[in-house]
Amino acid sequence: MTTRQEIRRARTAPAGAHARPARPGPRRDGSRRPPFLRRANPLAALGALAWLVVVGMPVYYLVTVSLRTRADYLTAGPLAPPTSPTLDNYRLVLTGEFGRYFVNTAIVTVVSIAVVLALALPAAYAIVRGRHPLIRTGFSMMLLGLAIPSQAVIVPLYLLITRMHMYDSLAGIILPTVAFLLPVAVLVLTSTLREIPNELYEALALDGGGPMEALRTLAIPLSRPGLITVAVYVAVNAWNGFLFPLVLTQSQDQRVLTMGLWSLQGQYTSNVPALMAAMTLSVLPVLLFYAIGRRRLVSGLTAGFGK
Repeated sequence: MTTRQEIRRARTAPAGAHARPARPGPRRDGSRRPPFLRRANPLAALGALAWLVVVGMPVYYLVTVSLRTRADYLTAGPLAPPTSPTLDNYRLVLTGEFGRYFVNTAIVTVVSIAVVLALALPAAYAIVRGRHPLIRTGFSMMLLGLAIPSQAVIVPLYLLITRMHMYDSLAGIILPTVAFLLPVAVLVLTSTLREIPNELYEALALDGGGPMEALRTLAIPLSRPGLITVAVYVAVNAWNGFLFPLVLTQSQDQRVLTMGLWSLQGQYTSNVPALMAAMTLSVLPVLLFYAIGRRRLVSGLTAGFGK
């Protein structure tokens, strides 16, 4: 098998196949135990049931309240099922400024994903394949970003964004969002790239391929689980970002969804059913994105654990 064929075979293999554990084989006596005879684990089942209740109750509250009227919510109680479901709350939300907030949030999320992937992948590739001492030092300094909370640097960040004339703009939200998500992205992609066998790089070098060709034809295709993991992680954090939009934006045109939800509540009263309808619409894209990339997300997070 030639070198090109080896690389093509590795690129077309299922993502994470090299890290996938082997399926359990038959028992020593040659028989397979039927599923209904496997030993039950009541403690695990109880824990799973408790987890389901903890996770399912907020979802139930979110959906049922969004289908009720304000009078029904105030008289029947917050957890009662809707007696006459209505979509008026969704119509109220969609006829307001929800569309503008949704577009602004989508722009922040998509641009943050693109910038983080464009910066994190070459940085992780240089860390894995580079041999210069400064690369290790830079990687260690980048990991320090994991220990710095955004709340601790919000004042100097506000002054920096203001001096850069990026206050009250979407770029002023994207820049710090990318900066605080980049260390995690580099860490995940570094673990993913280390899973690629060194023999593939050596075979490509024997065929005359340089570092850029190895990055384009080998590292990027084989690091798809890590790229999807980073994309999901950045999407969830950028979509639900609250601190940076709160401090770094002011006008109505630059608001995102997390800030726009405030418009549905006043000082002395709140339209809770409409607020729940807006929250339901705002979490749907994140849930859909997570459902699509869930399998790759798990494989990307566990990359490197087998070593």
